[in-house]
Amino acid sequence: MTTKSALITGITGQDGAYLAQLLLEKGYRVVGLAPRRSSTDTNLARLEWLGVADKVELMDGDLTDLASLIRCVQFADPDEVYNLGAQSFVKTSWDQPILTGQATGLGAVNMLEALRIAKPNARFYQASTSEMYGLIQEPMQSETTPFYPRSPYAAAKLYAHWMTVNYRESFDMFACSGILFNHESPLRGLEFVTRKVTDGVARIKLGLADELRLGNIDAKRDWGHARDYVKAMWLMLQQDEADDFVIATGRTTTVRDMCRIAFDAAGLEMDKHLVIDPAFFRPAEVDVLLGNAGKAREKLAWEPETSLESMIQEMYKADFERLSTQSK
Repeated sequence: MTTKSALITGITGQDGAYLAQLLLEKGYRVVGLAPRRSSTDTNLARLEWLGVADKVELMDGDLTDLASLIRCVQFADPDEVYNLGAQSFVKTSWDQPILTGQATGLGAVNMLEALRIAKPNARFYQASTSEMYGLIQEPMQSETTPFYPRSPYAAAKLYAHWMTVNYRESFDMFACSGILFNHESPLRGLEFVTRKVTDGVARIKLGLADELRLGNIDAKRDWGHARDYVKAMWLMLQQDEADDFVIATGRTTTVRDMCRIAFDAAGLEMDKHLVIDPAFFRPAEVDVLLGNAGKAREKLAWEPETSLESMIQEMYKADFERLSTQSK
């Protein structure tokens, strides 16, 4: 039996680490793209946390450098390519809109071009995002809901999304997009609100902080677990035909209620510690996101397995243990 090979951009991120773990469990050879700029070291913390850092092959390469991507494709000779790399923080995209456009938007096209040149029969997955819906045009968003991006990040992702469709239709490439709604885990970066909350609550519980400062806590999001969502990515590339799929739980919750779950997990009263800080409000807010994953349920037989409550409790516990260890 021939071992399948997969190339993952963004392998050191949350989704990349969980996906690498999943593919390794399935017997894949896994090659990861590791951009290097000012540092000689690649941050392997997430891969190490999952116990797979020594099982993946890393190559120097960058989504903004087509030549390096072609070399990576030639080295990996991939059956499947998962483009998870991006400048993926919405707030930063307002401060660095051009970089976001180059890495998040044009970076995806560079990857598609590298495949078209060096391995056109490889199957390609593009990490699209629910942020593309932005100012929502329908109460529940599906694959047919019109997009209305509200940040440079979302606009860059939308360009990458439509270019993926164009390469599929123009060059007969197996190229698909997963329009993933918010998905979190203990591996989420501290700049994202769920992890900011669970880390902040753990700090308060340990006496390392007194308050948690947030912006718009009335925004609503459809939150799932990254571990569940990477399974959907893999399933998309196992289909007979390439297509695009919304991946979501179908449940929307306010940031306020998500915070309450975390404070409850710690046995703390939220109202004594939560502070609203206008400095954290965005220039243009996305008020509500709620995904309809009916197509994924029907065609991929995919279902989310982890509830929001279980996920936040898992994240809080991991942050509490991390911080307890650090403070000793």
